[in-house]
Amino acid sequence: MTSPGRPLPTRQLINLAYRMLGSLADAEDVVQETYARWCALSPGQREAIETPGAWLTKVAGRICLDLLGSARARRERYVGEWIPEPLPDRAEWASGGTGGAPVDPVDQITLDESIGMAFLVVLDSTTPAERVAFILHDVFRYSFAEVAEVVGRTPAACRQLASSARRRVRESQAPTVPATRQADLVRAFKQAWEAADIDTLIGLLAPDATATGDGGGRVRAELRPVEGAEQIARFFAGRAGAASGVAVLERTVNGQPGLVAHVGGVVGAVLAFDITGDGIERIWTILNPDKLRPWTTR
Repeated sequence: MTSPGRPLPTRQLINLAYRMLGSLADAEDVVQETYARWCALSPGQREAIETPGAWLTKVAGRICLDLLGSARARRERYVGEWIPEPLPDRAEWASGGTGGAPVDPVDQITLDESIGMAFLVVLDSTTPAERVAFILHDVFRYSFAEVAEVVGRTPAACRQLASSARRRVRESQAPTVPATRQADLVRAFKQAWEAADIDTLIGLLAPDATATGDGGGRVRAELRPVEGAEQIARFFAGRAGAASGVAVLERTVNGQPGLVAHVGGVVGAVLAFDITGDGIERIWTILNPDKLRPWTTR
């Protein structure tokens, strides 16, 4: 039995909430609220809970389900396109100190295919119940009986919800491109972008490629995706990374090769890529400062 003073499974809750919400900031809020509800229980109520970890997961899942429902209304008011919050590799996370300092939330995230940007973007097109059922069952391996306690539906209904989300994920997936090939393409894109080399950029992009920016109304970004290899090449060439005060660095973004643009020494944008056999299929550029917090050197 977990005592009131013993550390609770923060790692599991952060992993769960980030995948469900696509936002590290919101995931942190979910974990804090979950712990608050645990602490609000009387000692007797806590002692009566046989598996505190399962109780915490259930509470966190329900909070996420509620947040996903309200997020749809919030995103109708969001300025431009909404992209999930990008995560750096743990080795690239700016640590807040040593010794007794709190563990940075991003250090709790397990990097695997379920935090890839393409994966999270597809999940954003599912319903809240589908997403929660799929994440709990397919990613964290909870039984449908356990999922039903979170979603508030029958196990059979939860099976259908997860199946629907799984189908969307599979339909969107292209054959996996080797990591070295991905890194080579991202590096070549960086070099061609810095050189404003339109022809090379076109050759690196899939013919039907899409580039999406997220400024959240905080900074300037295209309100709609740019479509087509030539249009994207001209768009990036017109904003060449070699501009004064801008340095573009190769970094790991959500477990995959990506780029980070530093403007005057400050992170101004993070670029995530989806690469297929045809080349760079999708580019997501996150410029909203609220979503770049994990990348800011402290």
